[in-house]
Amino acid sequence: MNPIAIRLLNQQLASPQFNDPAEVVGHMGAMQAQEYRMMRWAVAMRTRKPSHTTFKNAYDEGRVIRLHLMRGTWQLVSCDDYWPMVDLFGPKAIAVTKGWMSSNRIAIPDEEQTLVTEILAQTAHDLHSVTKEDFKRALAAKGLQMDNHRLSYHIRIAEMSGTLCSGDLLPMKATYALTADKVKQRVKTDRDEALMRFTLKYFRSRQPATLEDFVWWSGLNVSDCRRGITLLGHDIHKVTWRGRDFYMTDDCRTRGFRKGKALLIPPYDEFLIGYKSRDVVLPIEHRHRAHNNSGIFQPVIAHDGVICGNWAPFKNDCQVEFFEGEKDAEAIKDAWLTYVRFRQR
Repeated sequence: MNPIAIRLLNQQLASPQFNDPAEVVGHMGAMQAQEYRMMRWAVAMRTRKPSHTTFKNAYDEGRVIRLHLMRGTWQLVSCDDYWPMVDLFGPKAIAVTKGWMSSNRIAIPDEEQTLVTEILAQTAHDLHSVTKEDFKRALAAKGLQMDNHRLSYHIRIAEMSGTLCSGDLLPMKATYALTADKVKQRVKTDRDEALMRFTLKYFRSRQPATLEDFVWWSGLNVSDCRRGITLLGHDIHKVTWRGRDFYMTDDCRTRGFRKGKALLIPPYDEFLIGYKSRDVVLPIEHRHRAHNNSGIFQPVIAHDGVICGNWAPFKNDCQVEFFEGEKDAEAIKDAWLTYVRFRQR
């Protein structure tokens, strides 16, 4: 088994199968979207023809949604997966967020939460696509003064409960919309059905992956993750590689990988953040060059799937620094030109 090649193929980083960004996000189940500017490249680089315009259209139309969800962080999900994701992950995400609030000595009474959520929802409905500053002005008009930290918790809980989601795509600033105005009507999903659905999406898009990988990515407890795997039955099987058990689906992609390709991978990309077993593609001695212990991820270069250097996404020229030997200059140049074409559009 070549786990690196298999991950590249199933993550759509080699021989991508999709043209539509919403199809990519739907295939992945959810994609980390911590960096507002670079999340666009994370999706686009998994399409056949990376296009910023195509991504923006999918985002503005509500076919790709950004919200706080798993592990209390930002993710992209498809509109088709939105409600099952909120039902499955929302309750625990809210509990985690309230735990953070408690540790920061912030208490939001139920009456305040209800009132503020109503104001946020009405403002989002009235303005269609709003910024945090718009929310602050709307609250001030009702006599509520609130600092950014407290307001952020209100917005986050409104996202996790399905009241707010992403608005239109702006160059630098996140916006919000009323979910009822942007996502099709809620259809209640049985929890086991939702769990099975997203277990399959996770392993189908990130295989080979371990149980620990799935627990990390989902933020669910171990028993839920084991149950998700059990629910898949014969659609998934276990493979042992270097003493560790990995799971793969029976429809796993194994053909289409070609050597010699370089990838300019954005920070917080699923190629790394989607796993605990990052050592498969990232030499342990270079781990600090890709991410620190506080969860800050850097833009990295992969050559044939192995993380080997860093790059600078916001520079005007190709600036790279290798920590795993010099790599094919032409492959790096091709990757940079693809990225520049995407960014210029």
